Amino acid sequence: MKPIRKLGVLLLLMTFILAACGDGGSQTAGEPGGKSSGGKVKLSIWHNFAGDDLRAKTVRGLIDQFAKDNPNIELDAQAIPPDGYRQRLSTVAAGNELPDIFFVYAGSQSAELHKAGLLQPVTEIAEQHKDWRDKFLPGAFKPYEFEQNEIYAAPLSMSATSILYYNTALFQKYKVKVPETWDELMAAVKVFNENKITPIALGNKAPWVAQSTILGTLADHVTGTEWFKNAAAQKGAKFTDPEFARALGYFKQLVDNKAFQDGANSIDNTQAEQYFIQGHAAMMISGAWTLTNLAASASEEQLKDIDVTVMPAIPGGKGEAKTISGGAGGGMALSKRTEGAAKEAALKLIYAICGPEAQKAIAESNSMVMYDTEIDQSKVSSLYYKAFNLVKKTAITPVYDAYLSADAAEVINNGLQEIMTGASPESIAKKLQEAQARSVTP
Repeated sequence: MKPIRKLGVLLLLMTFILAACGDGGSQTAGEPGGKSSGGKVKLSIWHNFAGDDLRAKTVRGLIDQFAKDNPNIELDAQAIPPDGYRQRLSTVAAGNELPDIFFVYAGSQSAELHKAGLLQPVTEIAEQHKDWRDKFLPGAFKPYEFEQNEIYAAPLSMSATSILYYNTALFQKYKVKVPETWDELMAAVKVFNENKITPIALGNKAPWVAQSTILGTLADHVTGTEWFKNAAAQKGAKFTDPEFARALGYFKQLVDNKAFQDGANSIDNTQAEQYFIQGHAAMMISGAWTLTNLAASASEEQLKDIDVTVMPAIPGGKGEAKTISGGAGGGMALSKRTEGAAKEAALKLIYAICGPEAQKAIAESNSMVMYDTEIDQSKVSSLYYKAFNLVKKTAITPVYDAYLSADAAEVINNGLQEIMTGASPESIAKKLQEAQARSVTP
């Protein structure tokens, strides 16, 4: 991804445009933390836990509790909807107006902010709480270790993006085997179509969905992880290589065999979840966020028929077969501008949101964490408990948009929509290669 400084002019122009439309005031975070006139420490925090799902409510509850427990801190907390969060953060970053604390995604977003010199380490939290640090799962801190022995965000969530959800009642009714191979998946697609059941629910209106939930694991099964990382770095591999076109070809097979419902590009992920849970689709390939969404919206009667597994293996694929794409989903970062008492308060708040008790509470809100915690089975849905145990024993592979530049991620996201409306895999592979090459080449 291009460093934020190179995008600064464009993003600042966007800020002025937004201000002219009357929304500019909500786009900036203002001055960094400091002392208010009443002697309180002023502290600002942005996050994207704005929804009604259990995880969002839990995180907001942790922040509210911190405010109650620390009346000497004047806290300005903004919950920004996920669909607009990246844009908002990029806009204020371009003007060096980040809040004191903010949620960042692992991968290109946090790396870009670090390259622009906008972050400062939160390493001292790990040094002060070594028992907490040591209970994180392998790889939890890696996306935020931009310098040796320094951590630039405290992990808050785990991203598991390609869980295969399936309706056991429908599989039993039509005597379909839960697919472990590609041929078995295509056989299942055929049977469900013949019986007027959508094989796989997909809501790809926001075009990241197909990329994040399907392509990452599908392509990794074909190409292997090392090839993808080399292609992302443009070192010894390109997205125009035959193996990637082959991976896109498998996605096109799903499209051509009507695996998805009509209009999948015009409905959102939440609508697809409801379509699936209501029994209109036999399967859904989605992330851990679906666990929290369904826990909030579905009945236990509906959930009891749902089970989870991994995506099926690809014949002759170079990648490991039984994997789930994902990794560290995001964490809480600290602005470079935050100093003194505000910094002390910020580190304290980050630990309150990401510490042991918080990790347990988030896990018990039916949300995955990269932390070794015990959960009370009675506090989570039956579906989450199945997925929690599946993910703990399954290898994790990269999500594409965590490694691609912003431009390239947009190309592949839109490209999958284009394949669904008739574009060739080769044409999309070419566009992706060109976009990633532009971003990586100085």
